Amino acid sequence: MEKIKVAIIGSGNIGTDLMMKILRTSTVLEIAVMVGIDPASDGLARAQRLGVATTHHGLRGLLSMAEFTDIKIVFDATSASAHQHHNNELQQHGKVVVDLTPAAIGPYTVPVVNVEEHLEQGNVNMVTCGGQATIPMVAAVSRVAKVHYAEIIASVASRSAGPGTRANIDEFTQTTARAIEQVGGAARGKAIIILNPAEPPMIMRDTVLVLSESVAEEKIQASVERMAKDVQSYVPGYRLKQKVQFEHFSPETPLHIPGYGNFSGLKSSIFLEVEGAAHYLPAYAGNLDIMTSAALGTAERIALKKFQRLTA
Repeated sequence: MEKIKVAIIGSGNIGTDLMMKILRTSTVLEIAVMVGIDPASDGLARAQRLGVATTHHGLRGLLSMAEFTDIKIVFDATSASAHQHHNNELQQHGKVVVDLTPAAIGPYTVPVVNVEEHLEQGNVNMVTCGGQATIPMVAAVSRVAKVHYAEIIASVASRSAGPGTRANIDEFTQTTARAIEQVGGAARGKAIIILNPAEPPMIMRDTVLVLSESVAEEKIQASVERMAKDVQSYVPGYRLKQKVQFEHFSPETPLHIPGYGNFSGLKSSIFLEVEGAAHYLPAYAGNLDIMTSAALGTAERIALKKFQRLTA
């Protein structure tokens, strides 16, 4: 089958890592154009060396290129504020948009949880790096017990957070919290991000705290381990740091959470780390790796569902 042509808007860390993944690993997608706004960016220079067409005139430049007609899917790896304009233009041209910003115009999509529900959408949102790492764990608990509250703390190397990530910090926490509820299945969600300045840089670490109804601990442990293996199918560096830690709270001795109230039931503490595949950035940048891996996997599923039958 003929590969489906795609473009990437955003020649920074995330966009460049995604380009390298498509070039090295995808049997479904072909990167046709890399789009940026800085003619001196490493992402555009690398694309040119690898034979990928480029423009440093942003979306306007992409729309004017001959390659644009054949492109079916466009990845947006810019910022939440820019994505609104990009999506409006691209939808007018019938392109499917995979959004790697926290703009959340399209439905939140986490491959191992709900990708099959959104294959016909014109725009899908990849939540955030913290969401891609932790929402599968919330969903793993949610499928065996009712989840009342889930809180995630994502710690990433400061060096792996570029200008786009830093500009989107507020959107990160808001978008991730909503996705914890809408995709993960929690009644209430909260997200915290930490940019760790440690040297040498540490790989991505995530803590997932889930408050649920009381069920057998073995059910949650088994569900979490199955979900971790599912995520590893596209992010090999994703792993549990240890067994799930459990704590029971009775109505007589509840857990008090500011802003939530008193809780009785089962608390599950899940500890993760994400090591990157180092396709472009060092292995410590697992936060970028899980985001681009999720976007690639989602786009490949969309391409197989919507477009490859047209090119067979």
